[in-house]
Amino acid sequence: MLSLSAMGVLLALCGGAFSHTYHLGACPVVEPMPGFEMNKLLGVWYVIQKTSTASHCLTYNYTKTDEPGKYEIEQVSQHFILGLTPLKHDYRYTGTLRVIDPAVPARMKVNFPLSVAGSASYTVVMTDYTSHAVIFTCQKLAFAHRRSATILSRTKELDRIYLDKMRNKLAAYGVDPYDLSIISQSDCPSLNNSEGVNINIEPDTFSSHNIGQAVRKTGSAIADGVEYVVEAGKTVYHKVANSKEDLTESPSGRAHSLKDEVEWLP
Repeated sequence: MLSLSAMGVLLALCGGAFSHTYHLGACPVVEPMPGFEMNKLLGVWYVIQKTSTASHCLTYNYTKTDEPGKYEIEQVSQHFILGLTPLKHDYRYTGTLRVIDPAVPARMKVNFPLSVAGSASYTVVMTDYTSHAVIFTCQKLAFAHRRSATILSRTKELDRIYLDKMRNKLAAYGVDPYDLSIISQSDCPSLNNSEGVNINIEPDTFSSHNIGQAVRKTGSAIADGVEYVVEAGKTVYHKVANSKEDLTESPSGRAHSLKDEVEWLP
């Protein structure tokens, strides 16, 4: 629906103001994990700490695609704006990951639908696949870059020993530990929760096909609206002229609702 799609775009753009920090110069050189195996990283991870974010109940889900070296990452969270309301919701933001060099699988590129600056580097710094992982992303800008670090766990809580080890690792690459926000994983809905509002921003959300469909539906709705107004004018005219013809039905011969027609991005 129009309102839900617009809300998704707004929230995604608002979310873009968080989850990273800005720095001058080029992205720092971050060593990818040697011997990394992406297949072992697949599945659901809980975000324990992340650079400057206000969202909570944040999880990542890594899945394979049919294309070799291409994966999807779905971020599910309780958005910080909607979190201020009693509205039950899931905010889902799906991007694509690509392995650039098969010899270095821990160094990838990530792209999200609403990222105006394009793709960003996505480096797996360390992981044991079963309990914890560290991700470092960086996106080049004109004369600067923006970076983000994420600490993941297979469970909702992570032992302090692992946390200290990973924070120290990130500090070696210039990540200030105080820039890492603690993500609350308490009182969160189940991962398969279907209640409330589901806001999905996916790679195909803004495809030419979906945009075309939106334009066609919108154009059709506008045309129907103009026709409806014209016919309504005729109805008024005939009533004023004491005509026997009573044009009180919609032009299409059925109950007509613009709200039902204007469904934007599916």
